[in-house]
Amino acid sequence: MHWTISFDIPEGKAKINHHSGLFSIGSCFSSVMGDKLADRKFTVLNNPFGTLFNPISIAQVMEDSLLEMPVNSDLILVRDGLYLYFGMHSDVVAYSKESLLRLIQKKQAQAKQVLESATHILITLGTSWVYEFGAQGQIVANCHKQPSSLFEKRLLNPDEIKKALGSFFNLFKQFNPNAIVLLTVSPVRHIKDGIPENQLSKSILRLAAHNLSEDFDFVHYFPSYEIMMDELRDYRYYKEDLIHPNSQAEDYIWERFKHTWIDPKSYPLIQEFEGIRRDLDHRPFNPESPTHQKFLDNLQKKIEKYSRDFDFSKEIDHLRKQTRYRGK
Repeated sequence: MHWTISFDIPEGKAKINHHSGLFSIGSCFSSVMGDKLADRKFTVLNNPFGTLFNPISIAQVMEDSLLEMPVNSDLILVRDGLYLYFGMHSDVVAYSKESLLRLIQKKQAQAKQVLESATHILITLGTSWVYEFGAQGQIVANCHKQPSSLFEKRLLNPDEIKKALGSFFNLFKQFNPNAIVLLTVSPVRHIKDGIPENQLSKSILRLAAHNLSEDFDFVHYFPSYEIMMDELRDYRYYKEDLIHPNSQAEDYIWERFKHTWIDPKSYPLIQEFEGIRRDLDHRPFNPESPTHQKFLDNLQKKIEKYSRDFDFSKEIDHLRKQTRYRGK
């Protein structure tokens, strides 16, 4: 008996391995996938501008980074003594306008460096609903809890999305002609817009992603949204908010992604690194027992084995907090 309908996903030809360079950007699901890649020691720059939901803002920050565009000061605001930027998430924040400008420029330079050398770009589109600010109708990435009267809310159409991302792709190929772009629609439901409105929004994103993958041979679609809606169509795969996929769903989509886009030669390393992560998360009954100290000694040796080639600084710090271990 089958309790779900599975479907085939075309395998990627230029697959990701531990020599690949990755850039992940977009909705909170892009952060989830970026974290899973980073935890398995793939080289990835993960959402440097914070969570971005709409495709116009996503395209804008990448294009501005590549072209080294100056920051638009008209989009800087002050909230509770902190300086924010309407073109980015509230994770990008500073205590002065000058500090914010320097921070944004630093992030743009970092993004440009990675975009120019990356082998794969992962873009997760979250919503087609956008908010326009000011007399020029500038589409913002985040309203930063400002009064709704400052914005006009509207729905993008597929051609607008195709134009914005298509323009970026044409520019991007001048800087990095060999990279692969992976587009996906976020499985996170934006029900604050309404259930029918969310479905309409996701449908527009899906159509735009299809059109872009048809027009650009280096752009491919990965069906995160479809996996959630069809293979995992049950509320037990959501967190308590009934909006975000829970850890089981995230792991399931990750496995589908792994078998589609990650080189099988990387699987043994992935398995080793997942094992290290599980061992680090282990909570002993008696942390001071000889048995647990031996367990930690073995874990230390395993980490040291791989730390010559991969960055395990966070894991070593985590281990130090649990043990008498002192790294060499």
